[in-house]
Amino acid sequence: MNEHTNHLADETSPYLLQHRHNPVNWHPWGDEALTRAREEDKPIFLSIGYSACHWCHVMERESFESGETAAVLNEHFVSIKVDREERPDLDAIYMEAVQMMTGQGGWPMSMFLLPDLRPFFGGTYFPPDDRYGRPGFRSLLLRLAEIYRTRRGELEENAGKLTGSMREMSGAAPLAGGFSQESIARAANELSDRFDSSWGGFGQAPKFPPSVALMLLLREWRRGGNADHLAMVEFTLQRMALGGMYDQLGGGFHRYSVDPYWLVPHFEKMLYDNALLARVYLEAHQATGSTFYRSVATDTLDYVLREMTSTEGGFYSAQDADSEGEEGKFFVWTLDEAEAVLEPEDARIFCAFYDITEEGNFEGKSILRIQRAPNQFCEEEEIGQDELLEVLERSRQKMFAVREKRIKPGLDDKVLTSWNGLMIGAMALAGRITGEESYLEAGRRAADFVLTRMRGESGLLRTHRAGVSRLNAYLDDYAFMMMGLVDLYETSFEVRWLDAAASLAREAIDRYWDEREGGFFFTSNDHEELIVRKKISQDGAIPSGNSVAALSLLRLGKLTGDDALSERGAETIRAFGQYIERAPAAFHMMLVALDFYLDEPMEIAVVGDPGEEDTQAALRAVNAEFVPNKVLAFRPASGGGDLEKKVPLLEGKITVNGAAAVYLCRNYACELPITDAGEVRERLRPAGGRE
Repeated sequence: MNEHTNHLADETSPYLLQHRHNPVNWHPWGDEALTRAREEDKPIFLSIGYSACHWCHVMERESFESGETAAVLNEHFVSIKVDREERPDLDAIYMEAVQMMTGQGGWPMSMFLLPDLRPFFGGTYFPPDDRYGRPGFRSLLLRLAEIYRTRRGELEENAGKLTGSMREMSGAAPLAGGFSQESIARAANELSDRFDSSWGGFGQAPKFPPSVALMLLLREWRRGGNADHLAMVEFTLQRMALGGMYDQLGGGFHRYSVDPYWLVPHFEKMLYDNALLARVYLEAHQATGSTFYRSVATDTLDYVLREMTSTEGGFYSAQDADSEGEEGKFFVWTLDEAEAVLEPEDARIFCAFYDITEEGNFEGKSILRIQRAPNQFCEEEEIGQDELLEVLERSRQKMFAVREKRIKPGLDDKVLTSWNGLMIGAMALAGRITGEESYLEAGRRAADFVLTRMRGESGLLRTHRAGVSRLNAYLDDYAFMMMGLVDLYETSFEVRWLDAAASLAREAIDRYWDEREGGFFFTSNDHEELIVRKKISQDGAIPSGNSVAALSLLRLGKLTGDDALSERGAETIRAFGQYIERAPAAFHMMLVALDFYLDEPMEIAVVGDPGEEDTQAALRAVNAEFVPNKVLAFRPASGGGDLEKKVPLLEGKITVNGAAAVYLCRNYACELPITDAGEVRERLRPAGGRE
């Protein structure tokens, strides 16, 4: 029997429910808590985190489960707990405030607000007592409560200045002139300057997976042929996939590496990371032909299908870092544990290959990683490659089966519209490139789930859990779903996905577009009023909604022939043009959209009988090559009519003497149709590209 139950008990967020029995009198964000703060004239303690956040759990154990600390909070503050994944609007506003105050940010976010919601003090994790160079949380609370009582005017003044600065920074900065490739080249050069030639990635530890940066470099390589750009991408992808940040047994990537070597991760697995990484590994496979990148991508998506997919089709949000109260416990091994599972000779080979040792590489245990290439390993260990592969395959199966019996990390089983859009796109792309129907079908099911189960009266909703969909959608929800639906169309050629994407695009323009300065607000015009209405253009852990909206609108405009959508996409990029010119490294996804816009994207139409081998060969040829700046449409040889009205690119396209034909077009001006799959690949291959 729990002694305490607070106002979070009726929430659906797994993160909020984790705190429902804290002695802190938590409230969810809403009218009840905000009204209480105003009526009682108390400051608000706003704590923002997420279910897979390790330090969020630490602060809960140390402070929020402490009766003494809870007594201070309950007496002097109105305490509000927010899941940043449910309310990214609040997270974005107050994270910016924390960063302006302290020069850094992170989670848990600990913010103190006046009753009118303006911030006056903030930080991230606070220990219960003075340590790590941080004030103890309980003493901090008492000090802030005293300042609130005795120096209220000073707090009001400082909060006013901070909020004013945040409002000034939330606008657009339109570009007066035209676009150029210069910003893209500068961003690529900055990445080159920061590249870690020893371990891959950019900058120092901690290292986060640089998915969108790698996508941008692939596009720069495709256009300019600079081999260094491709080499940076490949080296980084290889190092990440061979290190401990990648789950060598179960597939999928952990959140980030705490060291420069991609060895020790923060062990949580996030849906958005795995969607973005699967996409860039698939693109690298197209660019190089390497089956290694394809296998990493498919193993990652197989993990998502196995662990992160609901029976209804939606994709879950995250898997925790902790199990049994210990970070990484589910994923690490001792030498004795491995030897108890495997036959002696298999254990010797497996442990040598994956660096499982007596001393370990992480707190006395071993995180599986690969330090030697298979051919080098075989030479040094005097074993044939076929034998090595057989040993590793049967050993992985045994080790995985034993690991499955351990207590698993917690699962955040809420479904978020935006992150589902990212994963829908990754699944669709995998289906297109690999030909595996299971990935396409997973994308279809998730899209159907979001479009039918996660809609309200005015549009998309943000989150679904336990049979309940709630909270107004944000720009990211619309933008990422638009992208995923276009990907679904270009894989399945079911026009319903194109119709749905175009419908979402028009809803987004109606509800989020800034008619005065251009670009999209993060919140809709019927959203609750907050201290700032932000317009987010810079990439964070996920690409910005404005950048993905820009790219999606440009693609939709090309496919549907709706120039108004294309122009909105261009206007979105233009709205942030001055920011992009000043700091291109903060806008990698916007630069991906700009690259699409400037490149005169290729329009590819394929016509043929879907059941015939020549048609499938034509589609395989198109999908085998890395041509990021393109749109793709298909018309069955025996059909047309209404399809041509929805996809003008298909108008007048026919087979050639009954054979499947590929039309390569720019600005709807098409070359002669091609019927030979080999010639299609040759025409799509970049100058100086792979053989």
